Amino acid sequence: MKFLVIQGAGMNMRGKVQTEIFGTMTLDEYNQNILKYAEELGVSVEIFHSNIEGEAINRLYAANDEGFDGALFNPAGFSRGYPALTAAISQVSFPVIEVHISNPVRRGPVSDIASVALGMVTGFGVFGYYLGLRGLRDRVKR
Repeated sequence: MKFLVIQGAGMNMRGKVQTEIFGTMTLDEYNQNILKYAEELGVSVEIFHSNIEGEAINRLYAANDEGFDGALFNPAGFSRGYPALTAAISQVSFPVIEVHISNPVRRGPVSDIASVALGMVTGFGVFGYYLGLRGLRDRVKR
């Protein structure tokens, strides 16, 4: 099983700003944990980060064409107001789970992506990626 992990806009700033919300872990540290989780779960992951909506859309479509089995997506700054990205998620043939380090609902409206995602994992820090990967793996096994 191969899963795509997309780290959205602003994830490169984790550990540098808003540490009172997101903690001090950097994007690289998150990604290292994700790779360990994937190994524990017996799945393969490719991690992709972009601050540009079109790049994230292109990677989703390419993953669809490449036969990926699912995706985790931490939209971060792409959570609201990106209809082309939301549409792209709804158009791929694999399930997508939205992941957030914190609980964004505590800070405002729910993300637009939630309306097209299989599910959401929020508020568990880096462990949310493990939960999302486990959910995808178990869903795809069926």
